Amino acid sequence: MIQAVIFDMDGLLIDSEPFWQQAKIEVFQTVGIQLTPEFLDQTTGLRTDVAVAHLYDRCPWNQKTKKQVETEIRQRVMEQVRLHGQPQEGIKEIISFFEIKKLPLALASSSSYELIHLVLNKLGVLHRFQVIYSGDEEPLPKPHPGIYLNTATKLGVLPECCLAFEDSLNGMLSAKSARMKVVAIPEVSQFTQTRYDFCDLKLRSLREFDETRFAALNA
Repeated sequence: MIQAVIFDMDGLLIDSEPFWQQAKIEVFQTVGIQLTPEFLDQTTGLRTDVAVAHLYDRCPWNQKTKKQVETEIRQRVMEQVRLHGQPQEGIKEIISFFEIKKLPLALASSSSYELIHLVLNKLGVLHRFQVIYSGDEEPLPKPHPGIYLNTATKLGVLPECCLAFEDSLNGMLSAKSARMKVVAIPEVSQFTQTRYDFCDLKLRSLREFDETRFAALNA
């Protein structure tokens, strides 16, 4: 039985993935690197420090430190969220859906607590999550299951009794490795890709989730 629900944040609750991609492109250009679409795809859902370190190992630079690059990316994303951040459709409806069922809600994001609180305050839903957990506290990032396992512990619920909502492949792998049921909501252009078929359910948006789908997952 599903006893708790865990949401990712970037790309799922807020349409921020374009901000991350543009910030990476612009900041890496300052150290002489032109990012490929493949790199951007592979690093979606990864912690910023891990994405930066991954590229540095492949194409080292000397103009800035890795920490400087990481900080600049995060700062650009936060500024874009403040100015242009928009909620993904169905957020408040799905939160209300689970609140009516009295299921505790958690957020498990690879982003920093600073960005998490900025986003949740902007969306007006900060107070509706019982647990908020940042991947910054984890030694290993998504797709490692640690962030989801520790979020379940903070909820006081067994991982196999949690339902996770994710938009990135790395996040889906993380939640599934933690033995959770996973609802995949990939970027629209990637919806038909078979790489998400290991998830328990695939939807085009949070708005599509309903009582029938919940019952099937909870069977």
